[in-house]
Amino acid sequence: MSADRQRVSSGSPYEKPIGFSRAVRVGNMVFVSGTAPVSADGKNVGAGDAGAQTRRCLDIIAAALKETGAEMRHVVRTRMFITDAALWEEVGNAHGEVFGEIRPAATMVVVSGLLDPAWLVEIEAEALIVDDDQNWQNAWAPTD
Repeated sequence: MSADRQRVSSGSPYEKPIGFSRAVRVGNMVFVSGTAPVSADGKNVGAGDAGAQTRRCLDIIAAALKETGAEMRHVVRTRMFITDAALWEEVGNAHGEVFGEIRPAATMVVVSGLLDPAWLVEIEAEALIVDDDQNWQNAWAPTD
């Protein structure tokens, strides 16, 4: 049994040499790569503001999900990487603005640094696309 793989490009020049996609959908699962707080033209967003950076990361994730046919309500897991434990509440509050009622499984990890020292947060997400009227018990069933 095989499922088609749909890839979403980030437009990053690093995509091909590193070998990654912004997001990948296989069946009803969508996996969104680590997402940094950058604008469409590649410039950093929210200098020194972890909340603004988190919101930008989540906006990028929402756009990638949309390209695969998913929505933020389908997100079942997020991972937040932050550069300072003191930022947890600011990042958590911005995450909660989006996921308050969705409440995906979430992990927040303090790291020594991210690829760009200006980034305070990077986020990845996983989504399970399930129609509202679909039985969640059957959500893991393969799609053709």
